Amino acid sequence: MLQTPNPSIDIEADPPALLTLYIPHDLKLNISHQDFEKLAAVNRDIRLERTSAGELIVNPPTGWETGKRNVSISGELYIWWRSAGQPGEVFDSSTAFTLPNGAIRSPDASWVSQSKWDSLTDVQQQTFANICPDFVVELRSKSDNLKPLQEKMQEYLDNGAKLGWLINPKQRQVEVYRSHQKVEILQNPQTVSGEGVLVGFVLQLNLIW
Repeated sequence: MLQTPNPSIDIEADPPALLTLYIPHDLKLNISHQDFEKLAAVNRDIRLERTSAGELIVNPPTGWETGKRNVSISGELYIWWRSAGQPGEVFDSSTAFTLPNGAIRSPDASWVSQSKWDSLTDVQQQTFANICPDFVVELRSKSDNLKPLQEKMQEYLDNGAKLGWLINPKQRQVEVYRSHQKVEILQNPQTVSGEGVLVGFVLQLNLIW
């Protein structure tokens, strides 16, 4: 849902009214990187993304179940980061990154190595940092189609991610994405490991299921 000032209103007499625009799911809207930043700045309660082709993606707020799972994942990642002392930066689902292919994506949780983060200039670190995280997590909600999430995970790998988890609570399944390897599908795992990317990080999936 996008809102825009009503051009028929005399703005000198009264504040501009807002019109609600409903966008069909099969309608694609293209937007430049600069305009995306402007749109995101005035719609902070809506999670927006942009594909590499410039298509705008509007994600509605999550339900309580997905929100609870999200905070469990990002919380455990943060606790590991604080206790392990492994250099790097941890981010939650509200953070968007500009990938090398031009897409602007918001993983549900992510980690960037210190060396990669420090390689950015001050300009590249502003707003939507020009970087792909080394580690990403996507959590499938009940309303999410699986294929777009799988394509998104592959996009992360293609743009420099080393490890990614696509967590599917409904099926109790985790798809593990590794750089230059085939996707591994774990059926009803009890834990999933950060392996050599996030050394010592183990997510207990009873927090998610």
